[in-house]
Amino acid sequence: MPGTAGILSTTAIDDEEHVSTPDHPTGPRHLLHRAALALERGLDALARRLDDGSAPDDFRIIAYVGHGHPGEVVVRGRVVDDPRPPEAVVGESTWTSMRRMAARFASDELPGVPLVVTCGGDRVEVTTDDEGYYDVRLHPDLPVDGGPWRSADVRLAEAWRGLDPDTHAVEARVRVPGPDTDLAIISDVDDTVLQTGAQRFWDMVRVTATGSAVTRTPFPGVAGLYRALETGTGGPRRPFFYVSSSPWNLYGFLTGFLRHRDIPLGPLLLRDLGIDETKFVKSSHGDHKLVRIREVLELHPTMPVVLVGDSGQHDPQIYAQVVAEHPGRVRAVWIREVRLDPGDEKVERLGPRFDEAGVPMVLAPDSTAFAEHAVELGLVPPEVAAAVARAVTDEEAGASATTAGPERH
Repeated sequence: MPGTAGILSTTAIDDEEHVSTPDHPTGPRHLLHRAALALERGLDALARRLDDGSAPDDFRIIAYVGHGHPGEVVVRGRVVDDPRPPEAVVGESTWTSMRRMAARFASDELPGVPLVVTCGGDRVEVTTDDEGYYDVRLHPDLPVDGGPWRSADVRLAEAWRGLDPDTHAVEARVRVPGPDTDLAIISDVDDTVLQTGAQRFWDMVRVTATGSAVTRTPFPGVAGLYRALETGTGGPRRPFFYVSSSPWNLYGFLTGFLRHRDIPLGPLLLRDLGIDETKFVKSSHGDHKLVRIREVLELHPTMPVVLVGDSGQHDPQIYAQVVAEHPGRVRAVWIREVRLDPGDEKVERLGPRFDEAGVPMVLAPDSTAFAEHAVELGLVPPEVAAAVARAVTDEEAGASATTAGPERH
């Protein structure tokens, strides 16, 4: 919003309150931001000038997995003029993976597209924003016993640029847990489920650019642990919500990764990395995660949750704030240890805050400790701990065998 660059902002997502001040208006970060903003606007203006109003060649409505309860659901997605990326296959070249990933980020979004979203008798009209996104809440009348997966219809609200609304529609899957569901898992993705190395920026860029849904690896044992948490001790299958600061451009990649590794699917709540007047990214890591976790807790008010993250960024601080804001809702907090400097004690200093709230926090380097704690809490059968421990050992051995050789360094 114009005119806000000089306002001080405070946030309490760390173990002590921080005050952030804006970059100096002539500083390098500020100048780089202004240059990037001008470039983005220039490219958008050029695209508008070249747009002759004809039908897009590769018009696509993308519907992300939504979620909610029988009386309220949220449905999100994007409209683009891009061909569907080919699926990753085993044995493809690194160059093929890089081309696919580049195409995900070189998206040709379509702003101003009129859509109508319907679900359970409710109907909402929406127009895509400047980045081609749509985001709606509906108030359907869904049967309580209709199953964990429902659907919404997303289509053109009217003829647009010669496109027929009846032939341009998609189904959005919507996760609606039943009333007897005893738990939900809210999990980070990078360096929690997916090995990313986010603290080493250029390593993260390299693996993101060159990897694919079939070559990227999860942390050992995480797939078995998450499957066991999903099935629990015999009740309804528990929902997973993946709250990540990764951009929406990676939605297809992450969905393919989860499927390939047989990790439970669920809503992926990612963020827009577009540039605005005041910052490079429209929402910060902490702000985005807090908003999305609050959304999950609001739309599923009777379900306790387990929060799973890593120690590399601000997950422990964010989760401490969630615990404070929502007493009685969090059964446990599990933090994967990935810090380059585990001795900084930033996570450990949060221990008293979790203790005061009566929420156990487990900080561990692998999935075995989380599985043991899940058994202790009665969330999974006793045999799960040993099964996950075996999986960690086997998968670590497999990874070592794959990487061993003269090129290892």
